[in-house]
Amino acid sequence: MKILVTGGTVFASRYTAEYFAEKGHDVYVLNRGNRPQSSNVHHICKDRYSLGDELKQLFFDAVLDVTSYNVNDVRTLNEALGEYENYIFISSSAVYPETLPQPFREDMECGANSIWGEYGTNKLAAEEWLGEHVPNAYILRPPYLYGTMNNLYREAFVFECAEENRPFYVPKDGSMKLQFFHIDDMCRFMELLLSLKPEQHIFNVGNPQAVSIAEWVQKCYSVVGKKPELRFVSGDVPQRSYFPFYDYEYMLDVSAMCRIMSELKPLEDGLNDSYRWYRENRGLIVRKPLLEYISQSFK
Repeated sequence: MKILVTGGTVFASRYTAEYFAEKGHDVYVLNRGNRPQSSNVHHICKDRYSLGDELKQLFFDAVLDVTSYNVNDVRTLNEALGEYENYIFISSSAVYPETLPQPFREDMECGANSIWGEYGTNKLAAEEWLGEHVPNAYILRPPYLYGTMNNLYREAFVFECAEENRPFYVPKDGSMKLQFFHIDDMCRFMELLLSLKPEQHIFNVGNPQAVSIAEWVQKCYSVVGKKPELRFVSGDVPQRSYFPFYDYEYMLDVSAMCRIMSELKPLEDGLNDSYRWYRENRGLIVRKPLLEYISQSFK
């Protein structure tokens, strides 16, 4: 297939572009050229807001829109495209209000989420625009993505703490659940959508099983060959000042996804992927001052 991937330079979009290129597809990436490019893709060096007629003469079997964050992003891209066959938009679980009963299902009414704020409402507006103008588009709502090429300070933060033999500060009693989805599983699911073309067009995606904070930290330490000394933080200490995730537990119902793709990468294997990539790409991690806060606030 001839495939257009928006972005293509960091984490989810770069992995997506390289995944489909390695499968033998003819992959084009659309970005401004501010970062190094993958070697096995065609680079369209443009800002999506100044494309002109750059894409009009190109036909794509699939457009994988990994980097649109709002309605203007998806509208501008679609107005600039020529003909294409399939469109997949990576949305977010942030489109579900936190007040809904869990697990969140695709048929629930979406709306504002006080934890995610504009990020969620902007993703939802993009979904709604696609529903009106590209009704055959597939929309994926993942929880936390992780795995190879993840430059966000999530598992990388825990790996650093493990390598330095630091105790790890866990919110409350460490029982809050987190739901993850490996980037390779997301690409495999997109591949299945393009092949099978199911009637359902909106999918929650993610691991069916959640994991507690304490378990996740233990698994991250384990891939480094360490065992964490957990220290539990109570009181009114802002969680994001010392831990990489919001104080927000939620769960997605991913049964529709599992009917199409039942085998997923085990979390331990995915974290091993993350750590192998992290060891060779430490300089690409977008760090936050979590360790500084810990050093100043916890004794």
